[in-house]
Amino acid sequence: MAEKILQLKDISVEFNLRNGVLKAVDTASIDVYKGEILGIVGESGSGKSTLASTILNIVSPPGRISSGKILYKGKDILKMSAEELRHYRWQNVSMVFQAAQNSMNPVLKIKEQILETVAAHQDIPEKEVIDKARRLLEYVRLDAGQVLDSYPHQLSGGMKQRTIIAMSLLLDPDIIILDEPTTALDVITQAYIMDILKNIHEELGITMIFLSHDVSIVGKVADRIAVMYASNIVEIGTVDDIFYNSRHPYTRGLINAAPSLIDDVTKRRAIPGAPPNMMALPAGCRFSPRCSLCLEGHCRGSEQGKLTEVEQGHFTTCTKFERMEA
Repeated sequence: MAEKILQLKDISVEFNLRNGVLKAVDTASIDVYKGEILGIVGESGSGKSTLASTILNIVSPPGRISSGKILYKGKDILKMSAEELRHYRWQNVSMVFQAAQNSMNPVLKIKEQILETVAAHQDIPEKEVIDKARRLLEYVRLDAGQVLDSYPHQLSGGMKQRTIIAMSLLLDPDIIILDEPTTALDVITQAYIMDILKNIHEELGITMIFLSHDVSIVGKVADRIAVMYASNIVEIGTVDDIFYNSRHPYTRGLINAAPSLIDDVTKRRAIPGAPPNMMALPAGCRFSPRCSLCLEGHCRGSEQGKLTEVEQGHFTTCTKFERMEA
């Protein structure tokens, strides 16, 4: 079995707000294996991005990691010193943030931004940094000379996203976290970015954590998928487990709602209702007000199940998954 390169154990993240405490991530546990692509899917507000931010220990006030451990190669990053974290970020784990192309400094050329990024984490000669940046920009199918001498506004959205991906590779990290890397891009550019990411994974062997609200996109690249709902991880399994043998009604709902070019569009079914108010979560199972098993009388939704292994490597929190129709 592959090495566990990253382990999240009972991670909770709380935000102290004026009207109470919002738990954005609730006792989430998952292992990440070396060399895999792990997809994390769920609707907006499910806790995906917050969970990803814990891996770099960058949850900002009023948020805080209230409990749990995050082990990178056996070492708890929540106990690392500031200097250790400086090296851990980008050198061991890097992240392409959601809408990352909009986070570029508009008054600095790409070359200057690359040099600043590397200088914040490692002391490397400028020529060596630029030489490597050129190779990586060409690797993601960009004209390195043009991009390095450009300001962000001179690049298209797809070019900026590829530049950010190249920058995330500068310090040879073991893991790259990609938070909605294809959001706000047209379908053709999305496919182009996905092809580049698959090549990076296959040729460089980098472990990837891919976050998206679109289960169909994740299913094209991931080895395993974790499904989040209302701050909980509700199911984990291989891509085949999730798509063809799902063991949670929410997972089934996501898949049934995903558009398809080969199925009859009338077969698509939206999940009824809306995600819960995170400040007023329902008692018991958080998905129960929208759950087909509850709506059909097969489950009362009175308890929030724990993530339990139902088949090898396949976990669910649903206690009535046997009642789901094939």
